[in-house]
Amino acid sequence: MKKFLLFTIKTIFIIILLAVLLDYSYTSIYLKSSNRNKIEYVYNSQPQNYDVVILGSSRANNHFVSEMFEQKGLKTYNYGMSGGHLFEASLMLKLMLERNYKIKNIILETDLNLSNEHQAEGVAARYLPYFHVSETVRKHFEKESDFKELYYIPFYRYIKYETRIGFREVFFGLINKKSKLLDHGGYYSLGNKKGNMKNDISTLKPLKNKYYEEIKQLCRQHNINLIAVMTPMCENTKGMNYFDKVKKSYPEIHNYENTVIEDKYFSSCGHMNDAGARMFTAKIIEDFFNKQSNIQTSF
Repeated sequence: MKKFLLFTIKTIFIIILLAVLLDYSYTSIYLKSSNRNKIEYVYNSQPQNYDVVILGSSRANNHFVSEMFEQKGLKTYNYGMSGGHLFEASLMLKLMLERNYKIKNIILETDLNLSNEHQAEGVAARYLPYFHVSETVRKHFEKESDFKELYYIPFYRYIKYETRIGFREVFFGLINKKSKLLDHGGYYSLGNKKGNMKNDISTLKPLKNKYYEEIKQLCRQHNINLIAVMTPMCENTKGMNYFDKVKKSYPEIHNYENTVIEDKYFSSCGHMNDAGARMFTAKIIEDFFNKQSNIQTSF
């Protein structure tokens, strides 16, 4: 019995030690990698100066063409993340400020993601390698239901989100393999192949979203011009009065949902193709950056 108990204790000790070592190894690689996704790109970067930063979900990532802003002399990067919510957008801005980024303008895609305050696990997981090294990340997750397990159990977060931050991503980070997510100033172009061209958002309701309020507060504190917008959807969308509800709740959000409407400009009902994105981006530039007095120049 004593031998069995001793063996069990030793086994548990070895497992814990192995978990600690693996956790340290994985985290160390993430602290040196900056070529796989936009989160590590920001976390491991030097301070940057931007005229325009774009935040939001795929409806930001696929809709704002960075090079068109650059052609106007505006240093721009699209930090929109497919599948992301305002939970992740707010944390991205916090990380930029932690890294001493200087930002003149933020364009925030603020429409469908106003309807929830949940984290998007697949995107939020990519922040978890920095749990123990960034107070900003830790505080942002503190009220999440699984915070204690993720924070205090070594290597648990890498096991739980293996497909997002596990061995494959660690290996690619180790060999410095660059992903396409960082190309084209962060803008990800969609092709002309049609996806689902029908959508129903009639059940969505905009909330008094705390993460949107966080972003507004941070912009005020750091003298950043916030341009909050709603982006286009295809003609076959049901429940388009959702955008009217958003406008009623947040009069400062600019409604561009009907700027581009023809199906030929959409890859799916909620995402424009490259031609649609360029048409939409041109409109945004015309409305907010074409007039000399409105252009926020480089530092």
